[in-house]
Amino acid sequence: MMRNAPEENIKNCFHCGAPSGEMPISHDGKVFCCNGCKAVYEILRGKQLYRYYDFGEHPGVTPSISTNAKFAFLDEPNVNKKLIDFSEDGIVVVSLRIPQMHCSSCIWLLENLHNLHKGIFYSRVDFLKKRLLIKFVENKISFRQVVELISSIGYEPELGLKESDSSHRTKVERSFYLKIGVAAFCFGNIMLFSLPEYLSSSTIDISSRTLFGYINLLLSFPVVFFSGMIFFISAINGLRSKAINIDVPIALGIAIVFLRSAVDVLLQTGPGYFDSLSGLVFFLLIGRLFQNKTYDNLNFERKYQAYFPLAVSVRRNGNDTTIPITLIRPGERMIIRNNEIVPADSVLMTGIANIDYSFVTGESKPSVKSVGDLIYAGGKHLGSVIQLEAIKEVSESEFIQLWNEFGAIDKIKSRLLTLSTTIGKYFTFGILLIALSTAFAWWLIDPGKILDSVTAILIIACPCALALAAPFVFGTTLRLFGKKGFYLKHSSVVEALSKTDMIVFDKTGTITHTERTSIRFNGNSLSKEQRIQVASLARSSTHPLSRSIYDCLQVRDISEVTNFEEVEAAGICARVGGAKVQLGSASFVGAKSPDNNIKQTSVYAAVDGNILGRFEFENVYRDRLEEVLGNLNTSHSISLLSGDDDGEREKLKEIFPNFSEMQFNQSPSDKLSYIKSLQSKNRNVIMIGDGLNDAGALWQSDVAIAVTEDVSSFSPACDGILNAYAFNDLDRFIRFASTAKLVVYWSFVISFIYNIIGLYFAMRGELSPILAAILMPLSSISVVIFSTFVTQYLAKRKGLL
Repeated sequence: MMRNAPEENIKNCFHCGAPSGEMPISHDGKVFCCNGCKAVYEILRGKQLYRYYDFGEHPGVTPSISTNAKFAFLDEPNVNKKLIDFSEDGIVVVSLRIPQMHCSSCIWLLENLHNLHKGIFYSRVDFLKKRLLIKFVENKISFRQVVELISSIGYEPELGLKESDSSHRTKVERSFYLKIGVAAFCFGNIMLFSLPEYLSSSTIDISSRTLFGYINLLLSFPVVFFSGMIFFISAINGLRSKAINIDVPIALGIAIVFLRSAVDVLLQTGPGYFDSLSGLVFFLLIGRLFQNKTYDNLNFERKYQAYFPLAVSVRRNGNDTTIPITLIRPGERMIIRNNEIVPADSVLMTGIANIDYSFVTGESKPSVKSVGDLIYAGGKHLGSVIQLEAIKEVSESEFIQLWNEFGAIDKIKSRLLTLSTTIGKYFTFGILLIALSTAFAWWLIDPGKILDSVTAILIIACPCALALAAPFVFGTTLRLFGKKGFYLKHSSVVEALSKTDMIVFDKTGTITHTERTSIRFNGNSLSKEQRIQVASLARSSTHPLSRSIYDCLQVRDISEVTNFEEVEAAGICARVGGAKVQLGSASFVGAKSPDNNIKQTSVYAAVDGNILGRFEFENVYRDRLEEVLGNLNTSHSISLLSGDDDGEREKLKEIFPNFSEMQFNQSPSDKLSYIKSLQSKNRNVIMIGDGLNDAGALWQSDVAIAVTEDVSSFSPACDGILNAYAFNDLDRFIRFASTAKLVVYWSFVISFIYNIIGLYFAMRGELSPILAAILMPLSSISVVIFSTFVTQYLAKRKGLL
């Protein structure tokens, strides 16, 4: 239910909390400071968004008074192009910076914009970056109307060139350093003015003591209300969200010392504790700075443009080659095959493209593009080979943002990280209870020790060490994995890996080499025209066998491919130079059933219904495959799913552990159903495939890993990408995930031991507040150093360094 209070008891605006002034506006039994706040309240009430006011007292932001003409410039097409991230078939995606968002109520309201207007069907907040991603239907609401709607409820966006994360980070760091500088200046001067008190407190005259006391009081104001304000803001925001975070006891300790010292000076009963207060804030800020720097230096936060092993085929000097997508530059001619994702905004140069933008919009509706049309990054091409010319570089704010957005609904429930948060919350409650009990005990024994003891308890207790343990261990593991060629989407995947008990492998391109496959054509010798026809068709597919056939034929003159069609787990067909060309299984091309004595994987070729023969593959399995599977089988059950025939079943039985289940001729829907059946039996499943062909099974699995060579065998549904050269270490990666979980528990134990020892001395009154302020951040740093060092040491012991 929405809050409701009698009008006479309300002194502040019901919506934003500002003073209502001498002429408040009364409406619906509530008081508002201006017509803007009243209008927002009426909008939210009319749209049944009452829950907005449940998130805190006065959660709103006073809307700016804007005229309709203010945003008229957004109707200009040239302006829209610079501000809009994506626009296709009436679906528009835009990312806006909203500096006014400040609490959970803001997040809730901004993510419920679809309830304010039917034209908006999706909105998602990135609170740390103060950004709002909006998807809307252009024929129902214009970009200008979207901005006006957001502004009308108090969240006017900053419109202009997008500032880089680095520049924003620089501003934040500059402000933080300023706070440290002010605290250091005041700390030094307070110590200076307290020097007579230290040296000769019994002989100093009363007037000098009073003067120095007032000077120290004045110097403490910027320490508390500027430098120390970050602790108060964090604590208040937590309380408004009905949560007690780790800054609550710190803010309480600062407030107690300040108030007690101010009373001493104003009543002239003592010099106060301003030196301890300023030193406390200074050392807390220094400690937080070291924590942040240590966190940044570990660099385990996802910087995917540095980690991506993805590559795209490009045409250079008449030849096809591959380059990492991070090296794409404007003017680069890219070759996109069936089922490949466009990595950068481009212009179509040859062919007809069928682009599926479900990766961006969530709606699978292919859009037909002709030569000269613009194609946005993130679209998946369905059809024969096309050539695109890049007009932008791949950047974190575009293609990588799409990758992140695809995984916005996180399927991984991070129990250990939740455990850290839960422990931290109850830990804080416990600390407050201990502080009250200690105050009561000293009130009975020696009231003069209450202030120092309670303050030391509030400062020395360090739930932040508990909160840092899990993310630092898993983050360090993520970074170490990345160095070895295993790139995870986020650090919680490490924890998810530690909980799995079943591994499902795809075959071709996953456990087999795509570049070391032996191919033999069994049939009549192919003519030059037939070779061109077959090679042109094979070039259009991303399947590893198709790529191997194309490489084997070594054809430079490629014919135009039209009416391309790919039937999953069967084959591909198209018209090449007027002829119908087919590649696939015997049943797909209309050939006789293969001889049961054939033990190789075979792909049949046909032109206009005439069977040309079959390509026989002698697959080369990855190095250490049998050893890797054997090691994994000690902790996981193993199974194999393949869309190919069972020609190599007997050979695979020799490689896979006994009792491993193997299923062949599996379509993508069959693989998806198999994963679901395992999960229905309470199995935690890792699916390891080669990319887009396994997208359904990858998305359904608990942890999805895509194996990639030097081409774009990438799926947005996967949680990690494994470079082919790192496949040999797959067993080490999965086993080390369990080791990382143990390190988290060890870090928890160390943190608890530290807090028990610190609290013991603080409760006895043997620990000063300023010493507690020095020890508190040191404990957090020690936990970080321990978790990082032990994780790296164990990784080296297990061959991952």
